[in-house]
Amino acid sequence: MSRVLKVGILGATGTVGQRFILLLSQHPGFTIHALGASPRSAGKTYVKATKWKMSQAIPAEAREMVVQTCEPQYFNECDVVFSGLDADVAGDIGKCLCFILRADEMAFLKADLALFSNAKNYRTHADVPLIVPMANPSHFSLLNHQRSNYKLSKGFLVTNANCSTTGMVIPLKALQDAFGPLSKIMVTTMQAVSGAGYPGVSSLDIMDNVVPHIGGEESKMEWETLKILGGLNQDATEFDLLKTTKVSATCNRVPVIDGHTECVSIEFERRPAPSVEEVIKVMENYRTEAQELGCYSAPEQAIIVSRDEDRPQPRLDRENGKGYSVTVGRVRECNVFDIKFTLLVHNTVLGAAGSGVLLAELAQKKGLIV
Repeated sequence: MSRVLKVGILGATGTVGQRFILLLSQHPGFTIHALGASPRSAGKTYVKATKWKMSQAIPAEAREMVVQTCEPQYFNECDVVFSGLDADVAGDIGKCLCFILRADEMAFLKADLALFSNAKNYRTHADVPLIVPMANPSHFSLLNHQRSNYKLSKGFLVTNANCSTTGMVIPLKALQDAFGPLSKIMVTTMQAVSGAGYPGVSSLDIMDNVVPHIGGEESKMEWETLKILGGLNQDATEFDLLKTTKVSATCNRVPVIDGHTECVSIEFERRPAPSVEEVIKVMENYRTEAQELGCYSAPEQAIIVSRDEDRPQPRLDRENGKGYSVTVGRVRECNVFDIKFTLLVHNTVLGAAGSGVLLAELAQKKGLIV
């Protein structure tokens, strides 16, 4: 990268914020400059403000940093700000700020800061790109329109997708590019407890159990897929959502720490539909702009296809590509649709903080970060 960027993290004490700190502390292109959390945490050193839940120790550079409130004036020296302010994953700060989150992130945008948000609040907004870095980076093109709307010189707001959506749309994008439109998509998820943040789901609810409901998750998967796999109009001022694709999602919480497993069935508009081997070949050979541009976090393979009949499994496959690869297995014919397969995504790396980091790398490569 051309220069080391100063970064800030909002919601730094939450699950996604902690993952941001781990990823950024090991990154040669970023240095952690500011941490933000709830007013209750502000003024404390990070080590005293957070209940650290990652398997690795708190990075040394973050331990003694003083936590600020999530206000733009504390982040105005940052080249990039990452937001983990999601009510579902950011713990106390999500609970106290979820009802004003829109205004809070808008304050950062109006302060002309480059903001990458893991929060759900602006994903449906008409001038905010919803980008999965290895699926639809072409949607960065809308930022010229966004900057014009808000009279910005260098700032912008980009959102990454829901963690379960992220894992699914990467193989779907590969297949859509190769074989044309998908007419039907049905997905059933088995989602890890880390996706619920801390303290998240109580042990009495999740141990020896499966919870067949995650609030708002199904509608997010169904709508986000249409925006991500859709396009932009000729002037790059509006999104063109998919109109002929139908998506049905069923989401479950399971007693796994990290790694969302998803069973996907798809039907192609093309007739005859591609064969299993054609589908596997396309997934294995799928290359993304993040890889071609040499982004630091981009995995060698965006999609790893396993030929083992009992893979992928969260404990064995979630760290593939350092958590940035989607692992696909059990690709086979479907008796109702055309093709079905099982995928695994690391929900707090590629599905959350890692998407933000990789998006920032892409934005810098594209000259969008001034």
